[in-house]
Amino acid sequence: MSLRESEIKSEPACTTISLGNYRFSDPPDPSKWADCVHCGMCLESCPTYEQTGQEQHSPRGRVHLMKSVGEGKLEITEDLIDPIFMCLDCRACTTACPADVDVGGLIEEVRGQIRQAIPLTGWKAFVNDFFLKGVFPHPSRLHLLGSLLKLYQKSGLKTIARKTKLLRIMPEHLVEMEAILPEVGMPVRKKYKHMNVIKAKGETKHTVALLTGCVMDVMFSDINEATIRVLTRNGNDVIIPQNQTCCGALHVHAGDRETGRKLAKQNIEAFQHADRVIVNAAGCGCMLKEYPELFRDDPEWREKAEQFSQKVEDISKYLHDTGYEKPKAELNMRITYHDACHLAHGQGIRQEPRAILSSIPGVEMVPMPNADRCCGSAGIYNLTHPEMANDILESKMQNVPEDVELISMGNPGCMLQMAMGVLKYGRNQKVVHTVQLLDWAYQKEDGKEVRV
Repeated sequence: MSLRESEIKSEPACTTISLGNYRFSDPPDPSKWADCVHCGMCLESCPTYEQTGQEQHSPRGRVHLMKSVGEGKLEITEDLIDPIFMCLDCRACTTACPADVDVGGLIEEVRGQIRQAIPLTGWKAFVNDFFLKGVFPHPSRLHLLGSLLKLYQKSGLKTIARKTKLLRIMPEHLVEMEAILPEVGMPVRKKYKHMNVIKAKGETKHTVALLTGCVMDVMFSDINEATIRVLTRNGNDVIIPQNQTCCGALHVHAGDRETGRKLAKQNIEAFQHADRVIVNAAGCGCMLKEYPELFRDDPEWREKAEQFSQKVEDISKYLHDTGYEKPKAELNMRITYHDACHLAHGQGIRQEPRAILSSIPGVEMVPMPNADRCCGSAGIYNLTHPEMANDILESKMQNVPEDVELISMGNPGCMLQMAMGVLKYGRNQKVVHTVQLLDWAYQKEDGKEVRV
């Protein structure tokens, strides 16, 4: 059963209230800012500070502001919104910080306070409620939206809209986004709806559950299909729980921690019998692993969330750690790899994807300078802050080697953003998910025609 809007609106978020001028439920954890000595080691790691040079858009500047509110020196006002919501939550500052200050966690907690003190109004509130509460938690509605988009792509409407320049009525960044949208396929959750388990090819070594994701299963169902083929090829029975839902990352990033908790509870229950939960989207995986943070003041659910988070594994790390079958077919391509922020900084997964790519015969890995620098996607940041996202994307594309054919990564948001960069800056590379390359090598090994 999917999440109901009435459930989203009715449940209180948390019992702990008030910390300085954080006067609402679920205030930030002061221990997270306690170790910050404002040394400045984080400055060079921050994309927004790099672009603006302003202290309020640096990690230590944001920590100072958040701490000042907690100490009662500042109030939550409109002036706080820009510094806190301009952050990409890329976690690069935590990687750079000698004290491991969890700036990303603080940002999400303070956004929750801001949205309780200064709720969205007007058009922004409508769009937020429509998509984040009305669509993403409900698979049937997401699938309907995907079907409409597929109709637009296949019926000729897309060609008409472009030839008649009808798209000009949309903001420029949305026009750019429309140009790089992948072709919509059938969601695997819908395709395998009546199958209890997708059996392994040959001997069953493990049984795993797959998080299909919300946007992932609509816009990138081919990656989910590739993930299933790779898992079953490597001796895994795959289960797709039908009562799973959106991971809640977009909601938590936007300050809606109450809805995040509701979605977390539904996923914890949906995967309660799974030994391992495999994720192929870096942002989703990071959110699932951080579920315990949403239940700091709820001992019962915190324990459940901790047990659940220990099951969660990114597809690249899972394959690497369990001993995947090395492909024998050659792909003969020059590839570079982009570290998705929530994979490298959020989960500490860097070498495993590179090891998988390097194990494919014929693949030549070309290092990308600053590979773990944010591309500007950051969930829906490229929609909410398009100018800053474009500036960050431009910096990112300057580091992409020109003499490669493919740019590989492990997150769908990054794939869309990097594809936009390829189009915008006249490149000819193709953007792919790491698991797709392994799948292509397996298919070629089996004598199937592969379109790369």
